[in-house]
Amino acid sequence: MSALRRTALTVAAAALLPVFASSPALADTKEDKQPQPPAVMSAVGGRQLAKPGTQVNLAPGVPVLPKQVSGRSWIVADAESGAVLASHNAHWRLPPASTLKMLFADTVLPKLPRTQSHLVTREELARVGEGSSLVGLKEKQTYTVHDLWLGVFLRSGNDAVHVLSEINGGVGKTVREMNERAAELQALDTHVVSPDGYDAVGQVSSAYDLTLIARSGMQNKDFREYCATPRAKFPGELKPGKKRETFEIQNTNRLLTGDYGIPPYKGIAGVKNGSTTHAGATFTGIAERGGKVLLVTVMNPSAKEGHAVYKEAARLLDWGFAAAGKVRPIGELVPPRSVRTGTDTPGGLDGRSGGGLDSPADTARAAVAGHGGVGTALAVAGGAVVLLSGAVFLVNRRWPLPVRRRPRP
Repeated sequence: MSALRRTALTVAAAALLPVFASSPALADTKEDKQPQPPAVMSAVGGRQLAKPGTQVNLAPGVPVLPKQVSGRSWIVADAESGAVLASHNAHWRLPPASTLKMLFADTVLPKLPRTQSHLVTREELARVGEGSSLVGLKEKQTYTVHDLWLGVFLRSGNDAVHVLSEINGGVGKTVREMNERAAELQALDTHVVSPDGYDAVGQVSSAYDLTLIARSGMQNKDFREYCATPRAKFPGELKPGKKRETFEIQNTNRLLTGDYGIPPYKGIAGVKNGSTTHAGATFTGIAERGGKVLLVTVMNPSAKEGHAVYKEAARLLDWGFAAAGKVRPIGELVPPRSVRTGTDTPGGLDGRSGGGLDSPADTARAAVAGHGGVGTALAVAGGAVVLLSGAVFLVNRRWPLPVRRRPRP
C-alpha cells in the first residue's frame, strides 16, 4: 500500500471516529426530544408544587416512592385534609382526555333534575367528534337526565355529554361555564375547549387541577353515586308496539370494576378515566382505607405495560396509604375562591344541590331504590363489589367535607 493511500485511510478513519463515538449521544438526543415540563410552573397550593420533577419530603419512617411510575404528571393527596403528600410535575398543563368530564359534571350536574326527559336530535349527535367513546344514544329516542349521566360516567359517552350540554343551553354556554367553574375552584391550569375532553387545540389541565376538580365533585351526592356505579341498565331503542328493552353498561374505570387482568382496587370509590391520541391515558381515583381517603391522578404514563395508568395509580395509592401520617405534605389542595372570601353557603363545599350528607338509612334507601352507585354496588354479588360497596358507604358517610375557611388577608 502506498504511503499516500495509507495517509488517506488514516484521515478517513480519524474522521469517522467522532461519528462512532457520538452514537450514544445521538440516542440521548432522541430521548431529549421527549416533552419536558416547564422550568417553573404554577405555585397554587404551595411553592414546592411549582418545581419540575418529583416532589416529596422523605424522612426516616417514610416509605420510598414506587419506582414503576412513568406518568408525565401525577399527584397523591389526602382527600379530606387537602394535604398533597407527593407529586411529579403537578402543574404541568397537559391534554386531560375524558378526565375533563369531571369538570363537566361538577359544573352541569347540579343544575339539571335527574328525572327530566329529553328527546335526542340528529343535530346533537352530529357534533360528536369522530372516534369518540359512546354510550349509544339514538336520535328520536327519549332519555332521562339520570340515564345520560350514567352514560357519561360509566361509558365516558361523548354523545351523552353533547346532549346534556344542549339541555344546559348549548355547547358554547357549557364551555364558558366550565371555564368559569375552573377559575372558581382555582384550577388555573385548566382551559376547556370541548366539554367532553375530546382532543382540541388549547385544551389542557394538570394533575393538580384534576385532583382539585374531583375533590369538588365528590361534594355532590349524585356525583359520588355516578362515579361509583360499576354497572347499570341503559335504555335501548323504543320500537313501536314493543316494550323498551335495556342493555347493560359497565364502568370503564378498571380499578372500579376489574378487567383485562387488573383487579378492583380495595377501597376504590370512583372517579374517572380517559384516553385520547394526544393525552395518552389519564386517570383520577379516590379510595378509602384504614380511615384515610386519598385522591390520586396520573397523566400519560410512558411505560409499555398494558393499562399502565391504572397500575401506576394503584401503586401510588398503596404508597399514600403507607405514608399517610408519616410524610410531611409538600402543599395543599386549595379551597374554592368563594370559600376564601367567605361567600359560600352551608350544605356542601359551595352550597350546591345534592351535597347533603347521607345517613346510613339514606344510603340503605338508595340501595333499595336501585338508583345505581351505592345501590348497584350493594345489589350485585361478588367479593370485589362487596368491597367496593363498603368503600362507597364509608365515603358517603364522610362526605361532603366541612367547609374550610381561611383567614382573610
